[in-house]
Formats: sequence, C-alpha cells, structure tokens
Amino acid sequence: MSFLQAIILGIVQGLTEFIPISSTAHLVFVSRWTNLYNGNAEQITATMAVIQLGTLAAVFVYFASDIVSIVSAFIRDHWALVTRKRGMRYSGTHGVRPIWLSEEAWLGWLIIIGSIPIGIVGFVYKDFIEGEGTKNLWFIATMLIAIAIMLALAELLGSQRKRMRNLGLGDAIAVGLAQVLALMPGASRSGSTIMGGLFAGQTRETAARFSFLLSIPAITASGLLQLREAWAILPQDSFMPLFVATVVSAVVGYVAIWFLIAFLRKRSTAIFIVYRLILGSVILVLLWQGFLTPQI
Repeated sequence: MSFLQAIILGIVQGLTEFIPISSTAHLVFVSRWTNLYNGNAEQITATMAVIQLGTLAAVFVYFASDIVSIVSAFIRDHWALVTRKRGMRYSGTHGVRPIWLSEEAWLGWLIIIGSIPIGIVGFVYKDFIEGEGTKNLWFIATMLIAIAIMLALAELLGSQRKRMRNLGLGDAIAVGLAQVLALMPGASRSGSTIMGGLFAGQTRETAARFSFLLSIPAITASGLLQLREAWAILPQDSFMPLFVATVVSAVVGYVAIWFLIAFLRKRSTAIFIVYRLILGSVILVLLWQGFLTPQI
C-alpha cells in the first residue's frame, strides 16, 4: 500500500463511517480503483478494519466528556450497590431504568447490552464476513438499496420522541440487532443503527448519538483483532501507510460526526436515502450491462 492509497482510504473511511452511506461499499470501490494489494480480499478486509481504529479515535475525542461520565458513573453506582449504599428500586420514568443507576451508568449498560448481538454474530460468522462472498458487488448494491428502503420506513413510522434520558432495554435491543446488519458490506453501521433507533421511536439526533456510542465496543474489538491478524498477513512495508490512513480517517471522521449530528438536528436522512438508492441502482445496472465484475 502506497502513501497515496493510504490517504485516499483514510479520507473515504472518515467520511463514510459515520454518514449512513456505507463505508465498506465505498472502500471496496476505492480498493478496486487503486488496485490495493492486487485485489487480495483478506488483506483488504484487514486494512479496512484497522483503519476503523482512526474513526474510533474520532468517537473517543468527540464524546470524551460523555465517555468519562459514563465510565465514572458506572463504577460509582455499582460500587454503591456492592457496598449496599443504595437499594434496588425503579425510577418514576415508566421503569426505564433502576433508580440506583444514574442516567450515565444506565447508558453504559445499554451500550453493553446493545453490543452483544454483533459480538456473537461476528464471532460465529467471522470467516464468511471476511471472505470474498461479502465483497461481491451484487451483494453490496442490494444491501445499499435494502437499508435505504428500511431507513425510509423508519423515518415514516418512527415516533421520534425519545431522547437519551428516555432510552431503555428495548432501545438497546432494537439498535443492537440492527447493528448486526453492519457486518454485511453495503449496509452501513451508522445507517443500520440509526434506522434501528428511529424504529424504536428515538429522535434523529438521539439515534445518531447512541449509534456513535454503540460503535465503540464493536469497532474496538474488530480493529484490535484485525490489527493482530494484519501483522501476519499484510506486507511489512504497508504498516507506515496504514498508520497514515488511520490518522487521516480520525481527523476526517471527527468532522463527519460533527456534521451528521448538526445535520440531523434539523433535517431528515432523506438525502442519504436517495444517495444509497441511486448508487445501488447504478451499480446493479453496470453489473447487468457487464461494465463491472462482481468480485474484487
């Protein structure tokens, strides 16, 4: 991997990881365009996962105060329970959370619970997910269109009333199950989880914020696992460009988070839905006409 390839990959990863248009779909195209690793699917997958650590860093920086509050409250509230300084009762907010847990500590539990589905499915189907089959453009184009349709339905059917303080177990389960779709290239992790949040009745901004916080365990596990594997399967001269790509994705990813949250405060996801439908349809037509080959 050259430094030019690394910079291009970093920019694409940073822009598309958090905007609901599928980072993997765009990275697959960029890897084709730049002939990354001569089309080696395993090496490309490892590179994508490691570069995600850059966008993970962007989440840590952007939500630093939230993360510190969640972790400190989680430790404090559970220590108080262990030392029996608080009893097990429920709050007056329709039983959304136990009263001995603060909103921040409860959010920590929701992130843990919401991360379980993708952890299980990702572990069981790891070989399939990382294989060439999921890099097939027929598959990617279909997922682009399918998630666009589901996101449109979520916009129409969701009540969009819940804010962060109103999130409960149902929200964690709904968004956590939706995040499983992100294992399929073309789905988009942010697109899938925002869709799940909207279906659960969350406001667009809440769905985006919870989506980003929920990304922390999944991206951390995937990136660190692939980082270890990348050391064995990637050429040694690729590691410095890979570091550059990760740094670039962190900087661009931070801007993308800021943009999306500000955008969704006042606007719907319609522009992203239209983009996904157009991109997916164009890919299908090009495949049908033979201008593109399905595999990397």
